[in-house]
Amino acid sequence: MAGRGKPLDIDSLIDDRETQIIICCGSGGVGKTTTAAALALRAAERGRSVCVLTIDPARRLAQSMGLTQLDNSPRQVPGVGAAAGGALFAMMLDMKRTFDEIVEQHADPERAATILANPFYQSLSSSFAGTQEYMAMEKLGQLRAELDHEHGGQTWDLIVVDTPPSRSALDFLDAPKRLGSFLDGRFIKILLAPAKVGGKAYLKVFTAGVGAVTGVLAKVLGAQVLTDLQTFVAALDSTFGGFRERAEQTYALLQAPGTEFLVVAAPEPDALREATYFVERLAEDSMPLAGLVLNRVTRTTAPDLSAERAMGGAELLEESGDNVLTSGLLRLHAERMQRIAREQHLVRGFASAFPRVRVAEAEALDSDVHDLDGLRAIGASLADLAG
Repeated sequence: MAGRGKPLDIDSLIDDRETQIIICCGSGGVGKTTTAAALALRAAERGRSVCVLTIDPARRLAQSMGLTQLDNSPRQVPGVGAAAGGALFAMMLDMKRTFDEIVEQHADPERAATILANPFYQSLSSSFAGTQEYMAMEKLGQLRAELDHEHGGQTWDLIVVDTPPSRSALDFLDAPKRLGSFLDGRFIKILLAPAKVGGKAYLKVFTAGVGAVTGVLAKVLGAQVLTDLQTFVAALDSTFGGFRERAEQTYALLQAPGTEFLVVAAPEPDALREATYFVERLAEDSMPLAGLVLNRVTRTTAPDLSAERAMGGAELLEESGDNVLTSGLLRLHAERMQRIAREQHLVRGFASAFPRVRVAEAEALDSDVHDLDGLRAIGASLADLAG
């Protein structure tokens, strides 16, 4: 192990049929997407039926699994897991399509068409801050509802979730609270009033103060824009009333037995600082943490030759002018051992701060992962407790 953390048994985690959801979170560039895909592949080839969901817009997951594309519907990865009785599905969150599906599911066709064509809906569903995280909650809830149900002739019993980079990966934990604040906000209530009452009742509800507010809005936004906004908010209130309830159910699901979080990091200062944030935030929200996945760990095949001895030998050879090739190799070994020492120091610091967090390591590969064999190598490395 690069540090002193207790080993995390990856195979026990993915083999346990009680484990139904694994969520990989961490900062950008530490290999979350690769980790999620590698775990999903290994689980499938050990007999689990797995659906891996990526929220990262990068196309690496599809490419590494040999698929031409990923979209908002699970696609089965051909030839994976069948020998062990497993299967692997992969998908990438399309937040607008997920939003559209909710509208189509909870509104009659005429109302759904009106909502989908509304300019404010189109903006909210494609670019509004927080929409991606909320839709991730919706999609995870949908996948969980389908768990153990037939889907395209297959079933899955494990969902592996890849999350967006950096601290926004945990924004979905705040989605129910933010949505509730939005729906309960004073501005929304003002806009909803004309949709909830009409005719003369409208005048009774809208006092002079409220009328002044809408008058100002009409001047600033324009009468048609204000009407579009009111129409959208009315639809939000009547059609999307289950948003908050479903989000809260999914939030509870994240805390429930059967869900496990993995914090993914690399043996680098910034990545481990972010990992510290994730571990603390998960503990604050009572989320179940399985452990830390440490990617790109440097290992050596000659641990008995220290950096100091290797560097000393290289300098002696260089002074004598003999065997330049050997001296170069000794310097490379010395640099590698120094890097290992730095990594060990960093991981020991993390392990000292969080002695109960178990750690699994994946050795740094010579090249980027771009196919199933590469993902298998990552999975095998993570499962190697002796590493």
